[in-house]
Amino acid sequence: MAAVAKVADETGGDTTSTTGVSLFPRYLIQDLNTGETANINTLQPNQYLTFNYPLDNEPNFIMKLGVSAVNGVGPNGDIVAFSDICQHLGCNPGFVYSGGPGPFCNSTYSGKRPVMYCCCHGSIYDVTNAAKVIGGPAPYPVPQVMLEVDAGTGDIYAVGMGPPTIYQHGTAGSTDVTADLQGGTLVGSSSSSSESSS
Repeated sequence: MAAVAKVADETGGDTTSTTGVSLFPRYLIQDLNTGETANINTLQPNQYLTFNYPLDNEPNFIMKLGVSAVNGVGPNGDIVAFSDICQHLGCNPGFVYSGGPGPFCNSTYSGKRPVMYCCCHGSIYDVTNAAKVIGGPAPYPVPQVMLEVDAGTGDIYAVGMGPPTIYQHGTAGSTDVTADLQGGTLVGSSSSSSESSS
């Protein structure tokens, strides 16, 4: 209980788990490479940004698909975010959009829908359908990042993770997403309070 209370205190009480205990930080998504803020008014179809969440060592993608998706946000329900850690052996899949070039490891691959494609062993995740596995050896979908849009600015915040747990957090395939909060430092742990008030 002390560990849960400590995490709840560090996150500033921004989001709530199904048990009612505050766990995941509310975090303004900004691209790791460019600093661009994820915003429903500026993300373009087939564009993605990379960011870390819920820990500062956990890579993710946020992408505008151009087609509606399960749990998508924005006017067209086409903006989604997922963990960028493959559920097979922990490699980093890449985003491949419909009609776009194949991944660097398989230039002949031509997706009929937007996917995440893992070059390590060929796992393919359907990002329009909650990252359901549609190819390769991955046993589970990659976890989806829960998103929230600021109605005034259009800025997009990460507010939690959906099941299953991120690769190598807790028991494989578990729905106990609190395990995703172990093994690193929460993103924005020193600035989540100021971001929440903006």
